[in-house]
Amino acid sequence: MSRRTKVGVIALSAVALTLTACGGPSNNTGDSGLKGADNAIGQADINPQDASKVKDGGEFRWPVDQLPDNWNYNQLDGTNADGRRMIDTMLPNLWKQKADSTIEVNKDILDDAKLASSDPQVVEYKISSKAKWSDGTALSWQDFEAMWKSLNGTDKAFEVASTTGYEDIEKVEKGASDQDVKVTFKKKFAEWKGGLFSPLYPKAMSSSAEEFNKGWADTPKITAGPFKIGTIDRTAKLVTVVQDPAWWGQKPKLEKITFRQVDRPALADALANGQIDFFDIGSSIDNFTRAKSMQGVTIRQAITPDYSHITFNGADTSILKDAKLRVALQRGIDTKTITKALLGQMIKGDAQVTGNHFFLLGSAGYKDNSSVASFDKEAAKKQLDELGWKLEGETRKKDGKELVVRYVIPTPNPTSDQIAKLVQSQLKEIGAKVDIQAVPSTDFFKQFVNVGNFDMTGFRWLASATPISDSKSIYTLDPTNTNQNYGRIGSEEVNKLLEQANGELDDAKRLEIANEADKKIWELGHQLPLYQLPGAVAVKSNVANFGAVAYANRPYDYITMGFTE
Repeated sequence: MSRRTKVGVIALSAVALTLTACGGPSNNTGDSGLKGADNAIGQADINPQDASKVKDGGEFRWPVDQLPDNWNYNQLDGTNADGRRMIDTMLPNLWKQKADSTIEVNKDILDDAKLASSDPQVVEYKISSKAKWSDGTALSWQDFEAMWKSLNGTDKAFEVASTTGYEDIEKVEKGASDQDVKVTFKKKFAEWKGGLFSPLYPKAMSSSAEEFNKGWADTPKITAGPFKIGTIDRTAKLVTVVQDPAWWGQKPKLEKITFRQVDRPALADALANGQIDFFDIGSSIDNFTRAKSMQGVTIRQAITPDYSHITFNGADTSILKDAKLRVALQRGIDTKTITKALLGQMIKGDAQVTGNHFFLLGSAGYKDNSSVASFDKEAAKKQLDELGWKLEGETRKKDGKELVVRYVIPTPNPTSDQIAKLVQSQLKEIGAKVDIQAVPSTDFFKQFVNVGNFDMTGFRWLASATPISDSKSIYTLDPTNTNQNYGRIGSEEVNKLLEQANGELDDAKRLEIANEADKKIWELGHQLPLYQLPGAVAVKSNVANFGAVAYANRPYDYITMGFTE
């Protein structure tokens, strides 16, 4: 599957990543099944090493599904997970998300960030005096102001992926100096630590809607991070980032990181041949099996906020515009069978499905709210009959129209293909025909998902430590802006509950409200969560301070990662 981040969440194509290894000892024993949902949250598996044991220099070769469609992460086409990983090497993140899902200030960028007042809510940021953009100008309150104005939703010419948090701000002001930022909210915003103003972009990018939407489509124009762009080669399908001598923080161990597009079926060979240094196993039993037998590669695992799902399209142009029809079809999909087929041979114990749109298994807010759409083939048939979709031969019809659902998947992607075929077979049993349309992975998001060109589709959401605000742009229905609600599904009731949850400062109450919203989202047939990824990667054994990072992926630790030999 492809991956996408929510802005907060990142989207990835439904992955069937391959797992491989090469040269030297392996710690992968023959009976080494991966841990399932009972694996402890917050425990990273990264071969931690002191800086003195990590060599200076070297090139880390990082496989990706595609190059960024836009280097502006906040623009609608920019939310690809691979792009975010590249962007984070060269743009300022105000916060560091730790393995245990806690969040701390990034001291390279900010001296401090604090809640100065609760009513009205006021947050004050103190920017490091050392922090400079690549054009020589200092990071300032004006960068914050420009981001707020472009992302608050008031100017519809800005094609934003999310307005969450920014729409709640009343004003951004200069404090005692240009490096003092005072942000006053008109509505409370609980999860202000994390994605707000992060990554930070220079004010020039928001100077106009044209610049915001297209100015950074080909390359990042101004940076401020430990690395900078070395090469962008779309013909060779690679991006290199190299150490930036202007970086004011701790010097990175690596000299260069090369992000290279590698098709999913080729990942194992690429690692075995020394062309890449790791890859995400995802839910590919073939890659897992192959990785276990390879020398010089270690399989590392940590629970990661990464899950696979199916998105349904509720737009008027889709055959699935009726919520009751979407729920009926969801009841015809056996998520447990799909999960077992994908993960059953890979993990110890039973593979578990995910029953919540906000919270993942093992997290504090998790409740299984999926009963309204739980698998029940006979109930699905009955609901379809009641909706007027009568079985004629093998396929149901209503008003002379066949129940044919177009399921768009990226290719080459064995996992997406496997999931789609399982769904196709299951829905055939209730009288729905599934037409699987495989499209090039490089076109998948921009030409299909982002513009609603599907009836059903599947990819992975990569979430974060702020799941409620991260998910708001996915489940809020705004007639004037798609945001990340690619299926155009929602209700005023869900919108109100999400507003309440994001404005509730009491943690327990916020989780309770989010679960109420989740129940309503299930009733709408918005998305069908499938399973949480095991969080396993295959990585060369001499790689240090990198691997299965748990929640510590915003940003990754690009400073201390490297090689021990």
